[in-house]
Amino acid sequence: MDYSEIMVRYGELSTKGKNRKDFIRQLGQNVKAALQEFADLEIHAQHDRLHVALNGTPSGPVIDRLKGVFGIENFSPVLKVEKTKDAMFEAAKTLIEAQYEPGMTFKINTKRQDHQFELDTNQINDQLGGHILRSIPVITVKMKQPDITLRVEVRLNGIFLSSETIHGAGGLPVGTGGRAVMMLSGGIDSPVAAYMGMKRGVKLDMVHFFSPPYTSEQALAKAKELTTKIAGFAGHVQFIAVPFTKVQEDIKEKVPEGYLMTIQRRMMLRLTAAIAQQRGAKGIFTGESLGQVASQTLESMLAINDVTTMPVLRPLVSMDKTEIIKIAEKIDTYDLSILPFEDCCTIFTPPAPKTRPDLEKVRNFEKLIDVDALMAEALAGVTVVNIKPGDHYMNQQEEVFAELL
Repeated sequence: MDYSEIMVRYGELSTKGKNRKDFIRQLGQNVKAALQEFADLEIHAQHDRLHVALNGTPSGPVIDRLKGVFGIENFSPVLKVEKTKDAMFEAAKTLIEAQYEPGMTFKINTKRQDHQFELDTNQINDQLGGHILRSIPVITVKMKQPDITLRVEVRLNGIFLSSETIHGAGGLPVGTGGRAVMMLSGGIDSPVAAYMGMKRGVKLDMVHFFSPPYTSEQALAKAKELTTKIAGFAGHVQFIAVPFTKVQEDIKEKVPEGYLMTIQRRMMLRLTAAIAQQRGAKGIFTGESLGQVASQTLESMLAINDVTTMPVLRPLVSMDKTEIIKIAEKIDTYDLSILPFEDCCTIFTPPAPKTRPDLEKVRNFEKLIDVDALMAEALAGVTVVNIKPGDHYMNQQEEVFAELL
């Protein structure tokens, strides 16, 4: 089907009152960023709808990309035709035939902006419905909850028809909820937490710790590839890679084994908070779920949070693993997340980490390392990559990954 445009309807934005125009403007920018690879599109964010003019671009890939943009309640591929009765009738028949399956019902829903058109709203509903019934004799009319609703809009610049409503991602446009950073590992949880933070409009930069030679180039590529999935919800995402080898080696050498994990996590949070401040971010998101591992008990969280006054947000805190996996599968990060590459959260893990670390002991043991020097060295080695939907970082090692799968 050669559609003319895609008409996007807003969801939660309708409740935003005087701020509505700012939310719509941000959504327009996010849609443009998400669709930037499609050169011929024209995007117009208006008060009541956002219109994506296809200009010959196939609708399928555009629809797939729009499904992941937060702030969209639903959208419809639309056929624009000349403002004549014959053109309208033919287009309506084409749309219904493309969707019809045996036993389906339909109705016509018309809006008329151009009151000079030869038929009024009731006449369009009646005559167009009759044309469909003659063209597809086995279909029936049903006014309440039909299988197909054919929407017809008679505007000044043409007639626009749609027969399919596709659910969007909902939520708020990314960028309307402030800016924060996400502590992104290579596991299942943190991409899901990023997704949930972005759904509330938060613009997230990904902070990833890597520790060569203990972690591989493939592990770093995997984290970037996960970020390309997340970028689909925002248009683009900044990926911040933090070298962590020296920090982990020092902690391993100088800190009692039971407290290795707690002090490693404190250093990660310190570094993340420093990066957040440098970038003007107002909070830190993590993928922690209460009680899932040793570092995610209340006592551990207290000991780790001690290093910063910045808000630490945990969207998954009360979710179990099954719930998290379902979302990971939905957003297409699960298969990547389970690829068996070590990340720096799993190396140097002691056999019996403290699940209820004593805060005063943690502070005293941390004095055994030079926190300021280690921080400065790690921050000096930070690299930043702007990652867009559709970017690839793992395709050059296809043979390696094929062996692992």
